[in-house]
Amino acid sequence: MRFYTKPHKHYCGIDLHARTMFVCIVDQQGNVLLQRNIPTRPDEFRRLIEAFREDLVVSAECVFCWYWLADFCAAEGIPFVLGHALYMRAIHGAKAKNDRIDAFKIASLLRGGNMPVSYVYPAAMRATRDLLRRRLYPVRERGFLLAHVQNTHHQNNLPTPGASLQWRSNREGVAEHFTDECVRRTVEVDLNVVSHLDVVIRELELFLTNTTKEQDAESFHLLRSIPGVGKILAMSILYEVHDIARFPTVQDFASYARLIRCSRESAGKRSGTSGSKIGNAHLKWAISEAAVLMLRHGDVEKLQNRLRRKHGKGKAMGVLTHKLGRSIYYMLLRKKPFDLERFLAA
Repeated sequence: MRFYTKPHKHYCGIDLHARTMFVCIVDQQGNVLLQRNIPTRPDEFRRLIEAFREDLVVSAECVFCWYWLADFCAAEGIPFVLGHALYMRAIHGAKAKNDRIDAFKIASLLRGGNMPVSYVYPAAMRATRDLLRRRLYPVRERGFLLAHVQNTHHQNNLPTPGASLQWRSNREGVAEHFTDECVRRTVEVDLNVVSHLDVVIRELELFLTNTTKEQDAESFHLLRSIPGVGKILAMSILYEVHDIARFPTVQDFASYARLIRCSRESAGKRSGTSGSKIGNAHLKWAISEAAVLMLRHGDVEKLQNRLRRKHGKGKAMGVLTHKLGRSIYYMLLRKKPFDLERFLAA
């Protein structure tokens, strides 16, 4: 957990919503200088803080609508602090809770150096990252539709198609297996939507690949050097990490990627683990998928077998994933491709 500790003359806490925002400004002594609820419009906010622009810092909780506020502060030259939602217990655990109280608490946490900091993703690559995340929706819908076609075969006690339906050439004549007209129409609808999603996903992946090569081709090709990592996994890791220098140590990177389990201890007694939901779920998925795909390589599979004999099946996969995460950190930090011999020997 990191905190924002830089002192300022004015501290602005904002309880941010989609259409309104409650603004609270306090000084160094904690005196409330302004409290007001305004619409979420940049011109309204600019007029409101005009009298307090001298050494002002702005902070808001990490909710879905923080993008415009961060961009506004960057354009106006105002420091912006994004609060980590899962760490801001002083707000979520209050007895009384409303917009006025939340805005004041955000400003107070900022003033006292207790504001837990979340990463403010730069606007230049933010839209591409969000588009890459949005790609998961049509991909999952396509998988659900193909699974429904297979389940329909089981419902009617018919043998499932021998060839994989993910390929368009294997879908011809599948609907004709059913004698009932309604069931046949159901399968036809599923396959028609799948065909349309194939086109959408293919065009989207081509656009994302070209955009990635324009924004950071070097890191993209470095990640492609990992055995089993294709374009999608390489782009996912690249955009979720963005700048590897923002992680001071490899341990910070492993924690952010959810590759470690944090222990919960008190008075020398351990009561399990905690913090499993804190970190980047998309980065965790990408590195875990990459670790599974690496097992196709014979030498990596031998390493996995040794780990399984030593730690057991479940823990062995976690050890391999953590090992790969550390390798990715040093690859991006040192700008060197993946070295399989060094990976197996370490």
